[in-house]
Amino acid sequence: MVQPGAATGTLAAPHSALSANPAAPILLFDSGVGGLSVLSEVRKLLPEAPIIYAADNAGLPYGEKTEAQIAARVSGLLGRMTERFRPRLVCIACNTASTIALAAVREVLEVPIVGTVPAIKPAAGLTRSGTIGLLGTAATIRQGYVDRLEAEFAAGKRLLRFGAGELVGAAEAKLRGHAVDPAVYRRAAEGLTGQPGGEEIDTVVLACTHFPLVEAELAGAFGPGVSFVHGAPGIARRVEFLTGGQDFARNQTDLALFTRAGDEIDQLQPALAAYGLGRVGIF
Repeated sequence: MVQPGAATGTLAAPHSALSANPAAPILLFDSGVGGLSVLSEVRKLLPEAPIIYAADNAGLPYGEKTEAQIAARVSGLLGRMTERFRPRLVCIACNTASTIALAAVREVLEVPIVGTVPAIKPAAGLTRSGTIGLLGTAATIRQGYVDRLEAEFAAGKRLLRFGAGELVGAAEAKLRGHAVDPAVYRRAAEGLTGQPGGEEIDTVVLACTHFPLVEAELAGAFGPGVSFVHGAPGIARRVEFLTGGQDFARNQTDLALFTRAGDEIDQLQPALAAYGLGRVGIF
């Protein structure tokens, strides 16, 4: 296990300097293990890229925090992590953090930042009924950013939203090897289908990176005829584009960082190893 340590106190180098170092990692950040769904897609496109996966488990769940709390926490953590680990690119693999803190983080950091956008645009292209469901945390579904995406990409469609924050805990529990009550998934499905017009839903946006980790369980709860879409493949393509032409040197197994120690990290290690995260540390 990598030992905890404070940030070095030095400023992050400009992107050109960072990208010249083949060992400079891509930093993926989430409140918990949800960003592993993004890591999986990034690894398909960039198998040799060194990666640090950072999970702010001390701050989990973000969906129950205020916007001010999330913006301050994410900006502070990413500032310190960037100073210490000097990544070539930072990906905020969290819908809640991206919709709230992305602009603030971009003002502070000197490396490219990739955020996570609810996949409303591709969902609008997939739906045949014209009715789309959106599952996210309570903090995500109330954001004006989601309103703007709906107006731009789903005009003329019906977008129904439901805050299914307990799916975050379900995904975390699943990766720790714990059993999850199937009622959790039924409540998420009924939260959408029980709304006026909800019976018309044929496409569901998973607007939290945790949710693709339980997509199979959600499919069972919704029943046949419903497709799911999320942003991880598009995020991975953006990361690939922004690092195009750069050299990679993956000299050791990738690192998973957590902001709080605990038994849950030991329970997660088999799942982390399956994603190529062979080292674990506390930040």
